[in-house]
Amino acid sequence: MPEPLDAALTEVRALLLDPLLTRAVAAGRRRGHRPSMVRAELRPVALKAGPRLQIATSDGARPYTRNVAPGTEADAAVDALLAEPFGNWHVETADVTLQLRVTKSGEAQVHRVAAARPAPEPGGHDRAKEWLLDPGDEIFTEIGGSAAKRRQVDAFLRALAATLPDDLTGPLRVVDLGCGNAYLTFAAYRYLSQRGLDVQLVGVDVREDQRRRNTELAERLGWAGQVSFVAGTIADAVVEPAPDLVLALHACDTATDEALARAVRWDARWVLAAPCCHHDLAAQLRARPAPSPYELLTRQGILRERFADVLTDSLRAALLRLHGYRTEVVEFVDSRHTPRNLLIRARRVGAAADPGQRAEYRALLDQWQVTPRLETLLAAREG
Repeated sequence: MPEPLDAALTEVRALLLDPLLTRAVAAGRRRGHRPSMVRAELRPVALKAGPRLQIATSDGARPYTRNVAPGTEADAAVDALLAEPFGNWHVETADVTLQLRVTKSGEAQVHRVAAARPAPEPGGHDRAKEWLLDPGDEIFTEIGGSAAKRRQVDAFLRALAATLPDDLTGPLRVVDLGCGNAYLTFAAYRYLSQRGLDVQLVGVDVREDQRRRNTELAERLGWAGQVSFVAGTIADAVVEPAPDLVLALHACDTATDEALARAVRWDARWVLAAPCCHHDLAAQLRARPAPSPYELLTRQGILRERFADVLTDSLRAALLRLHGYRTEVVEFVDSRHTPRNLLIRARRVGAAADPGQRAEYRALLDQWQVTPRLETLLAAREG
């Protein structure tokens, strides 16, 4: 049921100044009004000078962060934010989570959830699972996504956290190729910006309707100045300037090869790609007999398909190494959540290809008489 807006904002104010506050976000706008900022985020921080309330705001072009002392300074800062015509407030304390949305008629729709004690983990450990991005984060209210998808995204973010250096500073340009509904796009922006990085992120998908949908989501979240979307193919979409970091989550079949080739073309510093289906090499394996003595690997259809998966990603990793990347293939999430749980993780080091590595790669191709799509794409680039 709608509630009076003044009463709801009074409740929000009390929570924002509550010592048990953990985090709060204001975004969006009320009908017929425009706040002076597109987003504000508040959280308590512990500094040498004592506890402070950190307020991070963005005008759509650049972020601004300040730390205010408890008492009069914090009261005034909170009152100023509450005077802004934001359309949504999301406030979390140790005791309650409150979501406030201002309706078109100017009334408040308020949803309150009491904090629950987490259920014990198997084995008797009474502690909540640690997430890099809380599954209760308000962005999931906007972007949706199943529990399985959120686990995949969180696992992908953990791999990303392990890839980027801890002391990374400065602007970071990111592209998410084949972004689809942009679950990873928005989650990656949230995580990277929470690390204090100045992030510009572009999502690429072939569908124009997805571009429009995702752009509207970015506007509702107050991120339109930092997160944008382009409609186009992975191979040809215009992304300028070239990104530092390339992401691709479950781009089907040779779309993963196109993502990897594009990353190499950009000389991206980091690449994280979780492949999906592997039809291309599987079809090549079906078209010719296996070399002796490996007929047993491909005689049964299911084994041939699984071998094609392994061969495809092995050759992708080898090609990235030959083009100056230090590469590893890891399992980024438990197979219970998705059978497509391998991640190709690469960092550009610029080292020249080792002749022994080239010979090893070529020998494998000659033996199996296959041509990886990624090799064709990279050869076209060099030509």
